[in-house]
Amino acid sequence: MPIITDTAVAADYVDGAQAGRGDRLVGANFAGRSEIIAKNGAAATSQPLATQVAISILQQGGSAVDAAIAANATLGLVEPTGSGMGGDLFALIWDPKQNKVVGLNASGRAPKGQTLDDLVKRLGPGKMIPSHGSLSVTVPGAVAGWVELHKNYGKLPLDKVLAPAIAYANDGFPLSPFIAKGWAANFRRFDQMGSVIEELDNAKKTFLIDGKAPVAGQIFHNPDLAKSLSLVAKGGHDAYYKGPIAKTIDAYMKRIGGPLRYEDFADFKAQWVEPISTNYRGYDVWQIPPNGQGLATLQMLNILEGYDLKSMGHNSADFIHVSVEAKKLAFADRSRWYADQEFVKLPISTLISKDYAAKRRAQIDMKKAGAPETGIMPESHDTIFLSTADKDGLMVALIQSNYRGMGSGLVPDGLGFMLQDRGEQFALDPKHPNVYAPGKRPFHTIIPGFVTKDNQPFAAYGVMGGGMQPQGHTQVLVNMIDFGMNVQEAGDASRWQHEGSPEPTGEAGDGVGIVYVEQGVSPAVIEELKKRGHKVEVKPGLHYGSYEAIVRDHANGVYRAGTEMRVDGHAAGY
Repeated sequence: MPIITDTAVAADYVDGAQAGRGDRLVGANFAGRSEIIAKNGAAATSQPLATQVAISILQQGGSAVDAAIAANATLGLVEPTGSGMGGDLFALIWDPKQNKVVGLNASGRAPKGQTLDDLVKRLGPGKMIPSHGSLSVTVPGAVAGWVELHKNYGKLPLDKVLAPAIAYANDGFPLSPFIAKGWAANFRRFDQMGSVIEELDNAKKTFLIDGKAPVAGQIFHNPDLAKSLSLVAKGGHDAYYKGPIAKTIDAYMKRIGGPLRYEDFADFKAQWVEPISTNYRGYDVWQIPPNGQGLATLQMLNILEGYDLKSMGHNSADFIHVSVEAKKLAFADRSRWYADQEFVKLPISTLISKDYAAKRRAQIDMKKAGAPETGIMPESHDTIFLSTADKDGLMVALIQSNYRGMGSGLVPDGLGFMLQDRGEQFALDPKHPNVYAPGKRPFHTIIPGFVTKDNQPFAAYGVMGGGMQPQGHTQVLVNMIDFGMNVQEAGDASRWQHEGSPEPTGEAGDGVGIVYVEQGVSPAVIEELKKRGHKVEVKPGLHYGSYEAIVRDHANGVYRAGTEMRVDGHAAGY
């Protein structure tokens, strides 16, 4: 291994080395840490306190679902930049009693009292749905998701499951570094969007300390959130959707002129759904069907299955080229088709078929970058994903988000949480499958992932971050399945991210787009990609998604867990 002396390339990996970095004694040198191995249970979340809460719940006899709910509730407090009671939720669960993967769609719906014409008229000619403010707010589904999951798989009482989050909200907790950075960024964004956000004083009162965003290590309290969580702990679903929380949101929306009403909450329920899947080299990969974008992961894998990726070499020019091209083709379909299936019939079986993948694969030119088929809408990278597993074999992949960071900017009076802005992802073209409609669920970016092999659980995993999610899901699975990386290495390996595809909101693509890469991709590979017509940029500061996963090791009877080394992630077991 050469010694790096040239400061111009000091930030690049060269034969596995990186300037300023020590050498690992086991496993790949690029890995940030060892995988966690445990017998009785495991948890991987994006914040250490949430992981500890999950493990504590497991040790008290709680199920993996109890642990997931407890961790999610805690994350809504300690990581409001990516989650909270005002957002949506999706989950995939390995049910050992049924010996199958089951799915839950807890994403919220548009206001029933507002038509497309009403919305367009209010927006004005040629305007899109704003990224913040009341017109972007849909019914939050997360709490309905908690209650439904708990009803089917919970062991401990709900008040005991939510007790750790309530205690941290009352007693305070120290902010972690990555989340602190995002916290400040969110409020800079809110200040910039001030003309769109009808009311910002509540958000400032709830989330700022002496008018400033808290910094890493500073103790933060949220007693209003503790009260809201306590209401749910005692009253369950109805406390949120038919009781004081829904009534408070209704009064708040009326006061600021927003369209959401009590009736939208009173009629809302989370839905159990049949997951969709494809087989990739002997592994069955499972996703929630649209309105989410999980189908894009399956489409990408179907296309890539026709290539010998291992012989190409990890992060080689050929490997990144075919991966990016597969992404472009899947995202062209994503922009054309993905929407709420209660409102439009989608050709899911065709899009997921191997025959269709072969036709799409034939469109890839190994020597030339292609252009997306159909400006660019920046997508939020602020979401939480978590995995949990228990001694009985129950495994959970759960993802939850407010969409753009903290959400809409709107905090209803005294509730301690912000409402999501997921409604921004509706299209306004009446001919588009994802067009806005009363009571409809918008296109969703957040996707949990699950993998089985030989009808047994293999991995509960996720890579959060807007349009990066199908790209990240594909990369970590290829890392494990094609390149034999362990659960931690699969997330730590250098990633790429393509932006510039068309969007389900109606925006057209931007030519070949841009391929962003981390510093671990070699300069020679970057130059070769540019020769093929790709626009490539090394961008260390970009958020290439955040990863959590738990793998079931049947041979040894243990769980193996990995977490995101780029941010505040933490995995643990017992």
